[in-house]
Amino acid sequence: MIFFFSENSKNINLIWEESLCRIRFYEIRDNMKRYRILLLKVIVIGLLCFGICFSPLSSSKMTQQLNKMVSPEILNGQILFAPMYSMNTYLINYDGTVNHTWESNFFPGEAVCWLGNGTILRTIKTKDFTLGGSGGGIQKVLWDGTITWDFRYDTNGHLSHHDITVLPNGNVLLVAWETKTSQDAIDAGRNPDNVVGDSILPLHIIEVHQTGYSTGEIVWQWHAWDHLVQDYDESKENYGVVAEHPELININYGLEIDKPDWLHTNSIDYNVGFDQILLSVRNFNEIWVIDHSTTTEEAADHSGGSSGKGGDLLYRWGNPDAYRRGDNKTNHQLFYQHDTSWIPEGCPGAGDILIFNNGLDRPGGTYSSIDEISPPVDGQGNYYIDHESPYGPETLEWTYTATPPSSFYADGLSGVDRLKDGTTLICNGVEGKFFQITSDGTIIWQYVNPYPGPVLNDVFKIIYIPPEEPSEHEPNLYCNGTLSWSSIQPGQTVTGFFQVQNIGENSSLLNWEINTSSISWGTWSFSPEQGSDLTPEDGPVTIQVSVIAPNEKNMEFTGYIKVENTEDPQDFDIVSVSLQTSRSISFSLHSSILRLFFERFSDMIPFLRHLIR
Repeated sequence: MIFFFSENSKNINLIWEESLCRIRFYEIRDNMKRYRILLLKVIVIGLLCFGICFSPLSSSKMTQQLNKMVSPEILNGQILFAPMYSMNTYLINYDGTVNHTWESNFFPGEAVCWLGNGTILRTIKTKDFTLGGSGGGIQKVLWDGTITWDFRYDTNGHLSHHDITVLPNGNVLLVAWETKTSQDAIDAGRNPDNVVGDSILPLHIIEVHQTGYSTGEIVWQWHAWDHLVQDYDESKENYGVVAEHPELININYGLEIDKPDWLHTNSIDYNVGFDQILLSVRNFNEIWVIDHSTTTEEAADHSGGSSGKGGDLLYRWGNPDAYRRGDNKTNHQLFYQHDTSWIPEGCPGAGDILIFNNGLDRPGGTYSSIDEISPPVDGQGNYYIDHESPYGPETLEWTYTATPPSSFYADGLSGVDRLKDGTTLICNGVEGKFFQITSDGTIIWQYVNPYPGPVLNDVFKIIYIPPEEPSEHEPNLYCNGTLSWSSIQPGQTVTGFFQVQNIGENSSLLNWEINTSSISWGTWSFSPEQGSDLTPEDGPVTIQVSVIAPNEKNMEFTGYIKVENTEDPQDFDIVSVSLQTSRSISFSLHSSILRLFFERFSDMIPFLRHLIR
């Protein structure tokens, strides 16, 4: 595994700043149309700052259409989205009304996820980056706006960007850049003619487990840099015939190879059954699948994991020219795509892969399409490829284009989801337009995002939240109470209590435990610390709390206690805590020395009381 660390943080920052400037230059040079749009948006943002702003349309004036022939049962659920030029995240109903808004101090960077129970996981832009899709951190936010996790990944040449996905165990997969020098690239076999500037920013994936309010442990990681091949420099260890290694990444390929963001990975998804990760790699016009069942060490190698192939690519599709196979005219199917995902179980096409194919530079014309493919995979997650041919399939399982095709086009952003009723929910991110179609392409609903204004309504992608299905014997953890102490002597022991209750379905069983990983101060004890088989009929359980205050004087300590359903990491509640120590330590009359003093010199008590006053 290779990491680049410059001699000091100043050098890293210089390299990073040079990379950002260079990326901005190429964006302007290569696409003046997008530059003019961006310039217009910057001007509008400036107007907003001076109070001349576009007001969001009222719900009665929202651009929204409904096909009256559609049964109302089809259009249910809610939609979650974070407009790119707003610090708010919105949850809307199908009639366009806003059900809830989460406010923030950050713009999104770029995705947002729904965790259930009114909780979202939101990417944030931690700095004023100019790289497309840049982020730098994630925040877990409760329904009332309480932030229970504020994790940053924006230092030491690393920067999270674009997309995230949440694993069944509650850990989070983040897409990120890491910094390599131009010399690193040349040492890895890149043609020096394709090296511009001082750095390159390849892809890596990290899996993060929350350990505290602002901390997380990276429990797994994968680096594209560990899986390179090239046929330019025979002296390098990774020299080989590119066409013979579709499992590796050609360091001398890329539609924007002269830019630091060489791959531009803009989407990530997870397959529970196969324990695999799906990526959208825009600048290769490809989607990739990698093995997540590996250890971090195996992920850096070419063997290990369920696949036996370590961190090598298990599958790739969309542009076989990236590994020098097939006919580029007939086999090239993707064009600067965004948002790819496995169709989930219970939906028509389950197991297939759905892609928002943006269509930028598409030879057949300027239009976007929604493409569904059925990959050549067996029940164990093994993908078939012929010795000399590219990965299949050659034809699409299903596709959607508008009539005329050019009427549906987004040159960037955007997303797509397949729903259980067989309809497909689409986000044209550039226009801020959401619409839902049937399998024959009939539009049954559409909506145009009005936030924060009609010009600045771009949306990275949207999340569909189905209506909650009633479930027998489903528990629901709830906590009541807060813990707050003031004017406490350093080292003093204080007590309090809160309550845990199962407010779920009758006869449901709740197993719970207390997690204090977010609190790094004081010595805590709870009675009880955990419980099992708690039913709604049992009522609330009172938790007695004891804490020894820290020894620091005149300090305020805050945090929260997390009570978790041990069988469902998404079912939890938060108890906020605060403790303030006093300015000085009082004298205890229970001290044996002081007691003897006052017994012998009792006439001194009025005098001491006068001095204290």
